[in-house]
Amino acid sequence: MKQYLLDTHTLLWMQDDSNMLSNKAREILEDSNCNLYVSVASFWEISIKQSLGKLKLEYTLDELSESCSANSILILPIQISALNILKDLPFLHRDPFDRIIVSTAVDMNFSLITKDINVHKYDVKLVW
Repeated sequence: MKQYLLDTHTLLWMQDDSNMLSNKAREILEDSNCNLYVSVASFWEISIKQSLGKLKLEYTLDELSESCSANSILILPIQISALNILKDLPFLHRDPFDRIIVSTAVDMNFSLITKDINVHKYDVKLVW
């Protein structure tokens, strides 16, 4: 079974049923034969952006978490092994949340579903 890590925007666009999702991303998200994951760092990022007034959602983090569960998306904790990868990750992307998400994808050997062009600079399997 293929394993995919969702970037934060992918998670939010999925939750909002946004037309911003690519056809390929939507196909994977709807495929019951794919294992889907999201890093707890995405929830941290959302919380920070909400507190700064940069992100407004029609649902709470609890509701988003429940939606993940209902859609069989496992929320991953940050592992020490991912942090070991992070410390050696080149600073091609300055965003700390994206960096830990990339490190998690590398650590777990998952494909990352993201539109972020800066993430494409890393040696990580990407889907969009």
